[in-house]
Amino acid sequence: MSLSLEEVYKKVEALQFDLDDLRNNYKGLSQNYVQALSSLKELTLQSSEAAKRSAKSAEQSRIAASNAMKAAKDASENPMFLVVVESAVKASVSAAVAAIEAAAAAAAAAAAAALAVSQHAEESLLRASTEAATASRTAADSAAEAVKLSNQAREIGDTIRKGA
Repeated sequence: MSLSLEEVYKKVEALQFDLDDLRNNYKGLSQNYVQALSSLKELTLQSSEAAKRSAKSAEQSRIAASNAMKAAKDASENPMFLVVVESAVKASVSAAVAAIEAAAAAAAAAAAAALAVSQHAEESLLRASTEAATASRTAADSAAEAVKLSNQAREIGDTIRKGA
């Protein structure tokens, strides 16, 4: 069974239409993929930055807890300063809580960065995710130290109260 030349042209025309349609679909998918990848990169970089800022916040909270513990220790030398000691203890507890919250935020941001990397491994994303994980670890260390300092301040306050 042979096809007429007109039928062949119609089939070629239909194939050409299908091919053009496939090309247009591919271009649309390709553009969507590029946009999604760009958004993913931006999310990862922002998550990494958030983790780093949270780590800095946790470090500042650790410093605040340390200062409050020192104030409690210095004030504990005079039982008349019990109010100062109690305020310093409260300040150190608040600083420790802030450090824990900052560490949790850093961990969440690091997790978001890691998820982005798992979706599309790319060197810049891997680097950002690694930085976020490091920041999260630093924040956790600062939070642990802040809690330790807060406990020391509380012990000083308990000692003063027992002696008063």
